[in-house]
Amino acid sequence: MQGKMKAAIVRKLGTPLKIETLPIPQPKAGEILIKVAACGVCHSDVHAVDGDWNPGPVLPLIPGHEVAGHVAAIGAGVKGFRLGDTVGVPWMYSACGTCEFCLAGMETICKSAEATGYSKPGGYAEFMVADAAFVARLPKKADLYAIAPILCAGVTTYRGLKRTKVRPGQWMTVIGIGGLGHIAVQYAVAMGMRVAAVDVDDEKLKLAKKLGAEVIVNAKKVDPVAEIQARIGGSHGAVVTAVATQAFEQAIGMLRPAGTVAYIGLPGGKADQVRASIAAISAWELTITGSNVGTRADLAEAVDFAIRGAVKAKIQKAPLTQINRIFNDMRRGKIVGRMVLDLA
Repeated sequence: MQGKMKAAIVRKLGTPLKIETLPIPQPKAGEILIKVAACGVCHSDVHAVDGDWNPGPVLPLIPGHEVAGHVAAIGAGVKGFRLGDTVGVPWMYSACGTCEFCLAGMETICKSAEATGYSKPGGYAEFMVADAAFVARLPKKADLYAIAPILCAGVTTYRGLKRTKVRPGQWMTVIGIGGLGHIAVQYAVAMGMRVAAVDVDDEKLKLAKKLGAEVIVNAKKVDPVAEIQARIGGSHGAVVTAVATQAFEQAIGMLRPAGTVAYIGLPGGKADQVRASIAAISAWELTITGSNVGTRADLAEAVDFAIRGAVKAKIQKAPLTQINRIFNDMRRGKIVGRMVLDLA
């Protein structure tokens, strides 16, 4: 497909994105071209354009890795897709498929992996190219705006919950009820867990309660570690979706013996360090694990929950032209739920 498209692009880290008119990219062998309908705005996108992570993104960069749209062109050798098919693109753009991690079902930590909207151009554009082997197949009638956040916030929290190995009927504490956290609460409830929610914003905690959290704790008003221990005897598992270093440290203290916490949120910059009691971790046999986005299998499972209505992101739509305002609101923690760019 020839022609021009609108895209939000950053050419120098730490500067605002600019809306530019660019050539529509052409799919190579193994790739498909997608006409983007919706793209969720993730806090990782802010970290990318602010240059918070090392190594930094490939510049110039078109961010965006919660992409939903339709197949507009098909590259050589691609099978199983037709023009107009509904698809989604997650953070994991591709992986090698042959290393020890890929072969073990851990393609999320493949050292040769590419990232959508970071090492590869993303979905803050009217069109984007994706590796056909790694896109999600979506139902024709899917609400693309509602499903877009599931492609990152959904699959990421879902995998994090699974990695704690918490069983139905046990307690899961979700720390940080933002774009990821409000979805984590829903997955935990749908997976049969009992949920406690911790945040510093009463409005977000009210949302968590509405979504099924039995216990809510405002960490600004009380000591969240003492509160979780007193009210539920400590949590079997926890996931941290917040970006405050203190939340990661407190999460360990919220666990009951043999509990597991999965770190999901990424503070970035100098805040990317935690202090923990080695004695407590050893004495109570606690586990701290990282969780990085999700595999293609995780993605299919996470999408299925959403398609069946068990999980639904709270979204607000906005045009691409509002992206810098959205980023500023995210930096100040002013957004409840998830912002989704309308590119249809």
